[in-house]
Amino acid sequence: MLEKTPNASKPMVRQLFDHESWTYSYLVFDPFSLEAVCIDPVLEQHKRDLNLIRELGLTLCYVLETHFHTDHQTGAEQLVEATGAKMAMGRNTGSDEADLLLDDGQELRFGAFVIKALATPGHTQGCMSFLVNGMLFSGDTLFIRSCGRTDFQQGDSKILFQSIIEKLFQLPPETLVYPGHDYNGIMVSSIGEELRWNTRVGHGTSEQDFVEKMEQFHLPGSENFQEDGQYEFLPPSGMNA
Repeated sequence: MLEKTPNASKPMVRQLFDHESWTYSYLVFDPFSLEAVCIDPVLEQHKRDLNLIRELGLTLCYVLETHFHTDHQTGAEQLVEATGAKMAMGRNTGSDEADLLLDDGQELRFGAFVIKALATPGHTQGCMSFLVNGMLFSGDTLFIRSCGRTDFQQGDSKILFQSIIEKLFQLPPETLVYPGHDYNGIMVSSIGEELRWNTRVGHGTSEQDFVEKMEQFHLPGSENFQEDGQYEFLPPSGMNA
């Protein structure tokens, strides 16, 4: 069981990685009550994730999905069955499997903490990001120096731009950004960093420029992404997918 820490002012985070899909999953928990949420679990890592939950003595309250994934199979259903947690995702996913369909601004409590759902459509119409104690779990909306692609699964470049600029970039610059993927080994960023250095949507990029960039950057696999696509992101300028 996890040793309890005297610092009750912030939740603890375990960042977990799936090498096959380059996916980050997260366990976020109250170090005193040991109540937890899991964000974007990967099916192939179910045993690892469940073992960690048990080793740390956590009570899993919610399994949160930022969106429907096409690059990997979700492990949400298996974690729910194993732990009794509730599955939650955005209302606009139209899911009939989730226990809770979340609206923009809806809050969920675990231990002493509240995690807030932020509707951030664009990569898909049902995308949600999650905010807790100065930490943003941005799913496939905002990546480190990049963003999610919009050329499949009901993506919309204009809507993605608005989600990032009008919602995520309005958060305090010190807000930590924990992405759904990273292909360069970077684990965390901040809103301030992304405002300055994000090659797709930072630097004061206009909506028109952003949409043009997204239209020009067409990755292979968008027509048959369910079968052979591997990337849910757009790499930074100058990188090949």
